[in-house]
Amino acid sequence: MVEEEKVVQYFNRDFEWEELRDEVERNPKFSYHLSSFSPSLSSPFPVDSDADAWRSFHRRHSTGTFFKERRYLLKEFPELIVSEGSIRVLEVGCGNGSTALPILRAKQNIIVYACDCSQDALDKAVEMVATSNFPSISHRFYPFLHDFSANGFPDWFLCSACQKCLLKKDFIFTPDANGEGLIRINDPASCCIGGIDYVTLIFTLSAVPFQRMSFILAECITVLKPGGLLLFRDYGLFDMTMLRFPPEQRVGFREYMRSDGTLSYFFSLDIVRNLFLGAGFIELELEYCCVISVNRRSGKKMQRVWVHGKFQKPTVGAS
Repeated sequence: MVEEEKVVQYFNRDFEWEELRDEVERNPKFSYHLSSFSPSLSSPFPVDSDADAWRSFHRRHSTGTFFKERRYLLKEFPELIVSEGSIRVLEVGCGNGSTALPILRAKQNIIVYACDCSQDALDKAVEMVATSNFPSISHRFYPFLHDFSANGFPDWFLCSACQKCLLKKDFIFTPDANGEGLIRINDPASCCIGGIDYVTLIFTLSAVPFQRMSFILAECITVLKPGGLLLFRDYGLFDMTMLRFPPEQRVGFREYMRSDGTLSYFFSLDIVRNLFLGAGFIELELEYCCVISVNRRSGKKMQRVWVHGKFQKPTVGAS
């Protein structure tokens, strides 16, 4: 989940994706990116070690600021700051906290639960939040160790009993006395927090094997409240970083492995749509973000492609 290059001025449409696609398809040196994938040409790296690769990655970068704070998020996802009342956000694959920090600073009513498979990444995230100039945000940040590509989310987000009650529409949640959790009206025992308002998948889904993506999205929709949103941003098809990969680093169709063993997948809009609709989401927004970025050292302009999406969990009783 390598951070984007510095953008001189932020736009979504610095160029047309279709024009970039045509350029790539006409250029013979990029032909291997377009061809069907043959397992016989794959890298010897085992794809089932992706979580270990990311743990090693974060361990190597634990003392530095590899990921810069993603300040653009609130512009791209204004729902996070216009919502009233207590807001619960689950950040999936939080890394060092570069996404959590601007969300926490946005409003006092936001609580962020953040998971990652790397303890080093979580430790760095806690440090970033604690040492920010906003000391009041630490008590609203709840990081936890979790390999979301292989395991379901904890029941304390939304337990199975409450999921069934929500489907029957005979059940409502109310905050407990401390505002820390939610209790059931018909049962004084505290069972879970009653679900999540927003899930963020920011340059996370591309970092896991393609065959596990459907499982992750199914888990995300499970913990969302009815009507809750999943906010998505990730690498898009024909992004500059995709075109830099040599043939020997292909491990799947549009899927590549870096020399350190970490994975990167590059999404088309159709693939994103099929994955999310297959998990039960409703598509609200889905588009390519095509941005010209500039390498500060060389001054070289690069064409970056990211996919931006907003998806909603159906409300109770929606057809």
